[in-house]
Amino acid sequence: MISPAEVDAVIAAGELVEDYPEDVRGPSCLLLGSGDGGRPIHIVCSPKPDYLAIITAYIPHPDQWSADFKERK
Repeated sequence: MISPAEVDAVIAAGELVEDYPEDVRGPSCLLLGSGDGGRPIHIVCSPKPDYLAIITAYIPHPDQWSADFKERK
């Protein structure tokens, strides 16, 4: 489970990992931040005129990401 507080923290202080300017849902990006206990969290979000749409939030799997969770393997 990822708490709303963790989502807020990643959005507030996370690092841009990937940018998707041509996404069919509109421009979006992948953010990386730390959750409770320092666990990595990825959030895909899309800025809209009146709000920030959270598309998904997940714990990245180490087999699919580099050791720093910034690059796909």
